[in-house]
Formats: sequence, structure tokens, C-alpha cells
Amino acid sequence: MSDSLTTAEIATQPECWQRAAGLVPAEGRKLPRDGERLAVIGCGTSWFMAQSYAALRERGGHGETDAFAASEFPSGRRYDRVLAITRSGTTTEVLRACERLRAAGVPVTAVTADPATPVRDHADEVVVLDFADERSVVQTRFATTVLALLRGHLGEDLTAAVADAREAVADDLAPDTVAAGQFTFLGTGWTYGLAQEAALKMREAAGAWTEAYPAMEYRHGPISITGPGRAVWSFGPLPAGLAEDIAATGGRLESRPAADPLADLIRAQRLAVAIAEAKGYDPDRPRNLTRSVVLP
Repeated sequence: MSDSLTTAEIATQPECWQRAAGLVPAEGRKLPRDGERLAVIGCGTSWFMAQSYAALRERGGHGETDAFAASEFPSGRRYDRVLAITRSGTTTEVLRACERLRAAGVPVTAVTADPATPVRDHADEVVVLDFADERSVVQTRFATTVLALLRGHLGEDLTAAVADAREAVADDLAPDTVAAGQFTFLGTGWTYGLAQEAALKMREAAGAWTEAYPAMEYRHGPISITGPGRAVWSFGPLPAGLAEDIAATGGRLESRPAADPLADLIRAQRLAVAIAEAKGYDPDRPRNLTRSVVLP
């Protein structure tokens, strides 16, 4: 078992999700209301959580929802509210977007891990998940706790997800998967954001060759990279026939269709740490990265 800080933070996710679910009655009034036309913004991991939430919110009939990297927010488009996800509360692109939105009269709600940061002055409402903050540069528990909170606010019962998360923390990782030389992560609907995030974790912590695609797009070119010694990881059930196509390439398939996909992301986080440490990297302090991107 790794003794890295990241590993310790990954292991706390079931408790963090449970605590987030308990916050819904008190903090729910700050979060997007049913029927609002919503945009969700973030950078890196937060952007991928925004993508997953946007897909879940629309699928549930709660209102039209778009997700953008904060730097790519379309300034001329009108929304009833913007939800900003920012662990540090200091990311330049997020703060600049919030400042422009408030100047235009658009309400902004921010979800952050640290209330004593500039984002409090750039949002109308702030939801604080300080218990899910991290010392590691790499985001794990904060991001998934935000999505757990938002899923709970959409009316989901997270009991099964928390139980699956406990299993994901304790399960052994398959040696063949840890040893794979390349990884392709697949998702459908809201789980495509999870696939993107899993690939990011592998790049950040382990410097691994990873890609992510919507599952149905995988046949349209990306399948050509799969083969012996390489792995495909599916978040949620695969489309019909795709498992057989992967098997025909000789690649290894990782798929747990009965598990909550957010819990399965925990396994991917643990995989990233395992590969990083096998290479002699420090997963807590990845190369070329800082906790927050703050520009002049």
C-alpha cells in the first residue's frame, strides 16, 4: 500500500461523499434551481466534473446546462446562472470569468474548498467543501465530492455510490492493468467527463500515455491504438459489441458495469498513483504542475 499523501486522500472519498450528501438540505438553496438555464465552468479536473454534472442535470430534466473551460466561456451567451467549480478559489481564468459575469448581472455560485480566497469576492453564493480539500497538487477527493454534492442536489440517493466507493478503495488493482503501456478511457453521457478526468489523472501523476473518448466514437479511429499490452477502461456499460471489438485487438478491458461510475474513478486514481510510484515519480508533486494556475 502506498504511503503517499494522494493515496491517503483518495481513501477518504466514501466519507467525503457521505458528508456532502448530508449538506444538500442546508446548501441546496445556493445551488442551481430547477428550470434555470445554467453554465458550469472550471479548469482541468473541475471542467471535467462540470461536463459530468451538465449531462446529468439535462438528462434529469432540471434545465438546459452547458459546461465550459473557464477560459472558453462564450461571453455573448445568456444564462440564468453560472456555477463555478474551483478547489483553490484562486485560478485566474475562473476569477476573470466570474468578474465579467457579475458585471453583466449574471448570478454566480462558486463551489470551493477554501472560503478565504478571492473567489468569495467574485461570486454571489459560495458553497464550501473544506473537509474535502487536499494538500496534494493532484485533485482527487475534492472533485468527486463536488460531483457527489451536485448529484445529491439533483435528487440522487448516494447510498449505493458510497458503498461502491468503499469497495473501490479496498480492491486490488489487476497487475496486467498496472503494467499496461497505454490506456484508453471510455464513457457515455455523464461518464464521458469521468473518462476525461481519469486520463488527466494518469497524465498528471504518472506521465502515462492516455486518451479518452465517448464510447461510440472509439471505433472511429481510436481503436487502432489498442493491442496487446494496452488497456481500455470503460466507465459504465459498454455499447453492444464493443467488448468483442476490444477483445479482437488483444487489448485488456477493464469494465465494471454494475459499479457506480464515480466510484470506479477511484480505481483509476489509484492506478495513476501505482504507475507513478512504479516509475519512481512522486504522485503528490507531479512534474511541471502547481496546485493552482495564477497568472500575472
